[in-house]
Amino acid sequence: MALSAKIDAAKSQAEALRHAIQVEKVRIDNSKDFATSKDLRGIINQPRVRRILKGHFGKVYAMHWSGNGRDIVSASQDGKLIIWNSHNMMKAHSIPLHSSWVMTCAFEQTRNEMVACGGLDNLCSIYKINQPQVTRATSELAGHDGYLSCCRFVDDSKILTTSGDSMCILWDIERNENVVQFTDHTGDVMSVALDPHSPKLFVTGSCDSTAKLWDSRVPSHPMMTFTGHDSDINSVTFFPDGNAFGTGSDDSTCQFFDMRCLMCVNKFKSEKILCGITSVDFSRSGRILFAGYDDFNAYCWDVIRDGMNFQQQWTLSGHDNRVSCLGVCPTGEALCTGSWDTLLKVWC
Repeated sequence: MALSAKIDAAKSQAEALRHAIQVEKVRIDNSKDFATSKDLRGIINQPRVRRILKGHFGKVYAMHWSGNGRDIVSASQDGKLIIWNSHNMMKAHSIPLHSSWVMTCAFEQTRNEMVACGGLDNLCSIYKINQPQVTRATSELAGHDGYLSCCRFVDDSKILTTSGDSMCILWDIERNENVVQFTDHTGDVMSVALDPHSPKLFVTGSCDSTAKLWDSRVPSHPMMTFTGHDSDINSVTFFPDGNAFGTGSDDSTCQFFDMRCLMCVNKFKSEKILCGITSVDFSRSGRILFAGYDDFNAYCWDVIRDGMNFQQQWTLSGHDNRVSCLGVCPTGEALCTGSWDTLLKVWC
């Protein structure tokens, strides 16, 4: 009986230690996020440039992180698609494109073995980067009547594209097939973002000044339409919990829409900032909304503060031209900005 009691006590102690380890892992993991990273005084640390990725010879138009949080794909007016290792700043691949007028690129998030891009050629080109012939597109998805503005992989067999033809299309990559078209917008569709918890749901932003929530199973009409911007919506991004999303517009504002109440619950604007917004993304916790602007800066807005009456948390300056794209890596540890100055910068 004494031995049995000791075994039971040891099991209980092991279970308590396992739980404590899990709690500590979560605490350490959260500390990697911009919005929870603090110094010894409890003050949120401002991100600084840790890496500068040099290699493009033209304006950088788009970038996207891989699902592993290490690799980055970038597209430039120099006609190259470059895949970088953000840790050692080395180029894993440099892919020459048929058209230098590329506007978007995307990294497949599950297996990290495919990238996509598109632009004024109206095509979505898919490249498998784990094959010897990396420089040759394995698929070219043709179906849009306008430029390709944005693309995002749903999984390793499907991809969503948006276009200047006012449409969003869901594609089957393996069959090169146009599966579903979404056609409710009345202007160029500039951006698409996938719900982090349900790949069937996605939100689009358009030059018709609206954002729309879609369910790919009901393509005939959007689930919700969100208004409030006075000009083109250039970028959309989901809040980490999937219940809200952020937008960036040419009207110089970022807006925070909650889908549960179908309205804008916060707006971020400064009287000193009069230029357009090219791209937006949330920190992993959702506390900070990062936005790239035409004035060569990225601004970081505190989501829980009133954006109209409270200045941005930080200004990230250092680019010498328009900040055309940005994104937070999936692990939450870093932000990457791309600019017309030909550089990408990794901030931590």
